[in-house]
Amino acid sequence: MARFRNDNGNDQEKKIVVTKDGPYIVHGSIPLVRKIQVVSEYGEPLTWKTGPALATPEIYELCRCGRSSFPPFCDVTHALIDFDGTETADTRPTAERQVRYPGGTRIVVRRDLSLCMESGFCGNRFTNIEKMVAHTDDPQVRAQVMAMIERCPSGSYVYSLEEGEEDIEPDLPQQIAVTTEITSEGPIAGPLWVTGHIPSNELMGSPLRHEIASPSVVAGTREKSPCATGRTGSWQRRNMPARKPDERPLSITRKGETPWNPHQARPARASSRS
Repeated sequence: MARFRNDNGNDQEKKIVVTKDGPYIVHGSIPLVRKIQVVSEYGEPLTWKTGPALATPEIYELCRCGRSSFPPFCDVTHALIDFDGTETADTRPTAERQVRYPGGTRIVVRRDLSLCMESGFCGNRFTNIEKMVAHTDDPQVRAQVMAMIERCPSGSYVYSLEEGEEDIEPDLPQQIAVTTEITSEGPIAGPLWVTGHIPSNELMGSPLRHEIASPSVVAGTREKSPCATGRTGSWQRRNMPARKPDERPLSITRKGETPWNPHQARPARASSRS
């Protein structure tokens, strides 16, 4: 279990508690940072830029309803708008939801489409991961596929070197990232990106199923509700509350982005996807 020692010399457990129809309560002085997409002149997501850490106490609350006036932090708006945080995520094992992309050379690529948040790292203006897999006999293409998968915050894609081997995961820090995505119409709020094996719970109180040792969990998307957890994906995506039509993604979005208008379709990217 992840723990840290506070100023009083006491051991404190690092964890994220999902409350019923309420916020995420973060314990253990888990760092909260901002991340913003770096995109090409064509609007293709290339990587992430990490900004300064946000000042937080040992225990703090993050908005889950998407309507806070002080994102990413909770301001109790959920109690005024009758926020429904009911769990609706598919509780089947990840392996049952994944499909394998055939034709890989020295790489096995699988995808769980239900975790996709449309962050755009899986494609560019010429191609996408699904099409690239067939050309991974070229080491440069294979390396690009690996990099694209590792930069995606959702964990929708995973890869291993051989069938039956464990997935290869990037070594990410123990933190929560408030993300901002860049579109043709400007910055928009992205998901909360939790990395570093930080334990979480279902709304009913039991821990999320930890299927493999992986570094990250994602919470909150535009089309999916605020508590989606998945890959880099180590966690079973189980506690994803139903999102109402006017709900914003966890409100905690990457650095200083323009508020996302939930009544408009997400702006298009230049990159192509499967």
